[in-house]
Amino acid sequence: MHKTALTRCSLLLGLLLPVVAGATELYRYVDDRGTTVLSRQGVPPEHIGKGYEVLNDQGRVIKVIPPAPTAEEMKHILAEKARASSDAQLLRFYSTPEDVERARQRKLAELDGLIGVARGNLQSVRTQQANLQSQAANHERAGRAVPAHILAQIDNQKIEQERLKSDILRYQAVRKAADSSFNADRDRLKVLLGRN
Repeated sequence: MHKTALTRCSLLLGLLLPVVAGATELYRYVDDRGTTVLSRQGVPPEHIGKGYEVLNDQGRVIKVIPPAPTAEEMKHILAEKARASSDAQLLRFYSTPEDVERARQRKLAELDGLIGVARGNLQSVRTQQANLQSQAANHERAGRAVPAHILAQIDNQKIEQERLKSDILRYQAVRKAADSSFNADRDRLKVLLGRN
């Protein structure tokens, strides 16, 4: 009889000890079978991502930990953060849509200048190549072999022409992208400033 009373006291003490020790929080979560579980030990790691609730000793919810976002939701959250950061940067750089337009015009003028220089250089290289080919033709008409240095210069001029053509195409692509980007920035700034 004495042993039974001691066992009951131990059991009661075991139930009351967490309350006395201050461990009064309960964790409520749903396990893999869809069963709602109450636990004083916390939420197992595999269930944390599904969200859970923390309850006080009266069973009232004191904190709700929402489920972790899905991959699609996370993608949306990150896109929103990127948009907010981009908007903040846009507002730091420009005060008005007219500021964006001025910056656009400066950038396009700069790129037009680079394209113009590259086209001028291309024309110059073509002229040099034509002169070298004329010299080579004169040698051939006179029955002489074309000197190796002239042939090498002709090849170099051809390579230089290809490089300049490539530069022109690259500058044109950059110009098109810059124009599009500045237009998008101007339109977004109008929205942010309420100037639709």
